Amino acid sequence: MDIRPAVPDDAAGAAALYEIVEPWSVTTAESMRAGLEEGSGSRARAAFAAFEGDQLIGWGSCAVIPGSNPLSSQLRVLVHPEYRSRGAGTGLVEWTHAHLKAAGAVNVRVFADPASREWASQWGYQQTRQVHYAGIDPREAPALPVVPAGVRLAPLAEVDPRLVYAADEVAQRIKPGDAKIESRPYEDWLADVWQSRGMMLDLSVAALQDDAVIGFTLGTGSYHKIWSQMTATMPGHQGRGLAKLVKCAALHRAADAGVVGAYTANYDGNEPMLAVNNWLGYRRAATHSVLVCPL
Repeated sequence: MDIRPAVPDDAAGAAALYEIVEPWSVTTAESMRAGLEEGSGSRARAAFAAFEGDQLIGWGSCAVIPGSNPLSSQLRVLVHPEYRSRGAGTGLVEWTHAHLKAAGAVNVRVFADPASREWASQWGYQQTRQVHYAGIDPREAPALPVVPAGVRLAPLAEVDPRLVYAADEVAQRIKPGDAKIESRPYEDWLADVWQSRGMMLDLSVAALQDDAVIGFTLGTGSYHKIWSQMTATMPGHQGRGLAKLVKCAALHRAADAGVVGAYTANYDGNEPMLAVNNWLGYRRAATHSVLVCPL
């Protein structure tokens, strides 16, 4: 077995591995290739590939969490079911840990199958909560709720990115999670989020009032499958059904564009968003443990 830093030509094999191990993950070869090309040599993120012969059997990816203080990070490790218990997972964890330590991260988070908790504990990982994955065929979404007076909906492709940035800055600070998010520069956010490969601005939706974004949902992926990366309602506007509204509108846009699968993830305890997704018709696909480890 050989483990090495991933290169763009590994993208197709990695995407195929995701489809086998985590089919609810919206991961395309095109977006992975672009990420590997853009992130080559980056301290902020990295990916590593495990091979047996010419067969890609494992994949590890990691990144620091932008705007976190203290600097936190996250990783993901996947091993093909037919090649487990041969050391690929251990090697990939060690490679990703080394990269994150060099980048200055003080802790790392991973979403993992609950069966791997004992194995992960050898590095000091402990469970903090659970995360639930769910999906829906956008064509099955319910009718759009009534839009409140004074509110208008717009695809993000037609919204000033600075307005979305301002809302996302608030959303990152109040969202559930294990990392404390403070702020990140606009230009960094613009390049890493707004202009990232796979960002579906035409299928993402904002609710605006008085020229301010008061709610939004942000999607990535392709015109085949999309991933709901973030949905948020601004303080002072919660309880008005805006999250339900923007997510429903985004699903309608996805259905019209030919998307056949929309997926998302939510922490347990995030009852408002879980209720929104249940109302929309999302069906549970998997539940993972959220494990955190000091570095």
